[in-house]
Amino acid sequence: MMNKKLVLTEKPSVAKDFAKVLGASPKGKDYFESDQYVITWAYGHLLSLKLPEDINQEWKTWNLETLPMIPKNIGLKPLPKTHRQLKVIGDLVKRPDVKGIVIATDSGREGEAVGRFVFEWLKTTKPMERLWISSQTKQAVQQGFRQLKPAKDFDNLYQSAMARGKADWLIGLNVTRALTVKYQDSLSAGRVQTPTLSLVNQAQEKAEKFIPTTYFSIDLLYGAHKGRLQLKNPQQFSERKQAENLVKTLSGTLGQVTKVETKEKSLNQPLPYDLTELQRVANQLYQYSAKKTLSLVQSLYESHKAVSYPRTDSKYLPKDIASTMKDRLHAVAGFDPKAKEYLKTGSQVKLTSVFNDSKVTDHYALIPTEESPRVDRMSSDEVKIYRLIVERFLGLFADKHVTQTVKATVDFAGNHFVFRQEQVLQAGWKTSEGKAAEIVDWQKLKTIKGNFQVNQELTSPPKLATEGSLLAQMEKYSLGTPATRAEIIEKLIKSELMERRANVLAVTPKGKQLLTLVNSALVTPELTEKWEKDLEAIAKGQKSAQVFLKEIEADTKRLVAEIKASQEAYKDFSLTTKVCPECGEALRERKTKDGVIYLCSSKDCSYRRRKDPKVSNHRCSQCHKKMEIIDGKNGAFFKCKYCGISEKMLDKKEQKKKMTKHEERRLVKKYSQEEEPAESALAQALKAALKDQ
Repeated sequence: MMNKKLVLTEKPSVAKDFAKVLGASPKGKDYFESDQYVITWAYGHLLSLKLPEDINQEWKTWNLETLPMIPKNIGLKPLPKTHRQLKVIGDLVKRPDVKGIVIATDSGREGEAVGRFVFEWLKTTKPMERLWISSQTKQAVQQGFRQLKPAKDFDNLYQSAMARGKADWLIGLNVTRALTVKYQDSLSAGRVQTPTLSLVNQAQEKAEKFIPTTYFSIDLLYGAHKGRLQLKNPQQFSERKQAENLVKTLSGTLGQVTKVETKEKSLNQPLPYDLTELQRVANQLYQYSAKKTLSLVQSLYESHKAVSYPRTDSKYLPKDIASTMKDRLHAVAGFDPKAKEYLKTGSQVKLTSVFNDSKVTDHYALIPTEESPRVDRMSSDEVKIYRLIVERFLGLFADKHVTQTVKATVDFAGNHFVFRQEQVLQAGWKTSEGKAAEIVDWQKLKTIKGNFQVNQELTSPPKLATEGSLLAQMEKYSLGTPATRAEIIEKLIKSELMERRANVLAVTPKGKQLLTLVNSALVTPELTEKWEKDLEAIAKGQKSAQVFLKEIEADTKRLVAEIKASQEAYKDFSLTTKVCPECGEALRERKTKDGVIYLCSSKDCSYRRRKDPKVSNHRCSQCHKKMEIIDGKNGAFFKCKYCGISEKMLDKKEQKKKMTKHEERRLVKKYSQEEEPAESALAQALKAALKDQ
């Protein structure tokens, strides 16, 4: 009997790809097998941390007396929807020919937890190894399996993942329960989501408090160029007359060119993307949400094998990647012609500082793989993201962007006007330059005649947060990881604490209230930033997970005590003036995936209904627009809100009996053939009268 290794991937699609590379064939619908490997899969997490009621029956009921909940051991439990797959893995682990295990889930903190949870639950003692790869090309997978590492090398990463999960459990569940019970409404809080919400609110408050101010500026005109009057207070002229009086004094006089400064500036090529910066740029250029960008780049990594591991927080490359750069250039040569130019000139990386082992964490920067992509199989959105990654990569082979800036100062009786002019000396990596303005030789000019222009200006309001600007702040304060930031934003929106308004983010009235009710330590990012740094230290073996969790337990006790003692009042903005027909309590408005609904605010009443009727795919026979479904006393029926026509909803049996369009046309034709027109009562009476005569 040949000894084999059980390989566990995170998704079925990855298992299928690995099976092709390793020469494994499908065995039923649950796994693949070869002479060396048995390959199966998870569906993301198959297990989760236990819920409070799984640990202690007293915690099933939400009340303040049982808080804080601090169990000695939280433990794991299978997720009900994927229980069958967990059993499949368990049966494969027990096979006598399976002598070892390879954890081949995503190469990151969450991927480590996905794999380790499974084998911890199964209590296997078989030796475990770890596949750690940064791309899913055939070459990378083959090399990864040749260089499998002992799973114990990643114990610190697993401890960090477990510590993060337990910290979120302790802080999130306790604080959320305390707020929800005290204020009798669903109020979700957490160690990362609450300071993130606060960052959005800070930008919103600045915009809401802003009062626009009109002021006037003065430009000196010389040909197509403008020189702005320099003032200590740019808003000095609050009235047009003040500016015009100065212009009147200076007009027609000669100004002296007193100073000309020339500076040359080199702009280095930008480093490749990490996930957060890619999400920010995609949001700015294409208004993609962080979640959408992550989904697109994940598809480029998994399905197309076109880019390296996406959930990275590094913009640098390890030195051993240098030898692959030429192959990567060849791979993108059919996509971007600049790659062919760099191949002709020796494939030399000009930004050598990109190779820095000390700045590479679990994974290196996002770059193309050595495999030529099938761009025709990509969606248009995938192509946009791929182009961004390729352009950054190709920039590494380009020259620096060099400009020359000339600053000229013109003096009119002590009033200084400054002209600025920039000339591109070397486009380098920054090739998309507009048409250059006419160059003025300021050194030769001695005087300029006073020709002025008064401009009316309006102070610009502070901008609301976008997903791009929020991601930058989350990165600055170490709120979450590149892999979790999109999920945090979506969770805040789903819990109705935050909302999207076109391409900006805003805090809802409920969210604003939450920030006044929740502990001040959770509102500011400093405490969460400290926790995230502690988790990084655990992953690096520099801090004990047990010590960190003891600190989290102490913080949990303090936060719950503060909420219990709080005297803050709460107003439920979701309550409406509508009354529940079953118990008489006020109805609450809620946004769901299925639209806006009304539900009873009483805990003991389960009444709910739609705010607006559901739109069906059934078309109105008159105007052909989609009809609404109305819940009537005698059951549901279709109604057109444009024509007012109502139609009975047929059950499945009646739908089968329903006439086909072909039958409808045949009957219409039959009954629309010419017939003798029916005489009216008046025509019949006239006929009878004529006969009598």
